[in-house]
Amino acid sequence: MTGLVIALAAVVLALGFGGYRAVTDGRFRGTHRVRGTEQAGDDRAQAGVEGAEAVTAWSHVASSVGDAVLGERATLVQFSSAFCAPCRAARRTLSDVAAAVPGVVHLEIDAEHHLELVRAVDVLRTPTTLVLDAAGREVTRASGAPTREAVLNALSLAVGD
Repeated sequence: MTGLVIALAAVVLALGFGGYRAVTDGRFRGTHRVRGTEQAGDDRAQAGVEGAEAVTAWSHVASSVGDAVLGERATLVQFSSAFCAPCRAARRTLSDVAAAVPGVVHLEIDAEHHLELVRAVDVLRTPTTLVLDAAGREVTRASGAPTREAVLNALSLAVGD
């Protein structure tokens, strides 16, 4: 009888976790504070002190990925790994959207080769997509493979349309 109760509990937990992931995967929500930003540095930047720029997600990406280019209107930064099946679906969706929307760039970063960057922008799993505005500030992010409609809605936040 005890084994049956344990098996039933395991099934209920697995179904609950699966339901949670189905609801939350690919949804854009909130932003994360970029590590390395100190309040004093932000205060100096706001006061106009030279050389005291606020640290953005893009500043970390640009320093880690040498050939990265910031989009004119927005940038879709995707963190992937080699054996991640949802990463392939996210790559297709994000490149299609970037090709369809003028001024938007899609940048894919291998999380395994850029661990410092992953830690700095607080990526916990792949795929994770960051939507950056024209200044390189994070507008929103999604964990999991987002849908085309979700990406377009997130881009409207970044470009102000």
